[in-house]
Amino acid sequence: MQARIRIVEASNEGFAVDPMLRDVHGQLGSLFSFTSYRLLRDIHLGLVGNRPVEVPVHPGRSVEVTLIGEYKNLVELRIRIKREGVSVLNTHVRLVSGRTILIGGPRHGEGTMIFAISARF
Repeated sequence: MQARIRIVEASNEGFAVDPMLRDVHGQLGSLFSFTSYRLLRDIHLGLVGNRPVEVPVHPGRSVEVTLIGEYKNLVELRIRIKREGVSVLNTHVRLVSGRTILIGGPRHGEGTMIFAISARF
């Protein structure tokens, strides 16, 4: 199963939206009250059942994604955001193929990190 994590910096510095985020700009604007969204990283992961994949996102911070279940029309993922190796967020999400969920993350520079997570199967 292929997952994609886009790490976004959201801030009120300017009024720009990274062209690589056009597909989720409406979601970002409806959930978060920032004026600028910049793509920091675009990560593609191959996930296998119950094997966590951890991705560093900022010094001392990481996101861990684990495929918990695969069903006919959706997958279930466990998402953990870690600071210094300790989970600060531990949640389960269900994704339909091609859909994106957004998770607000830690402060980053003058703004906040947002994780845009999607899957293809």
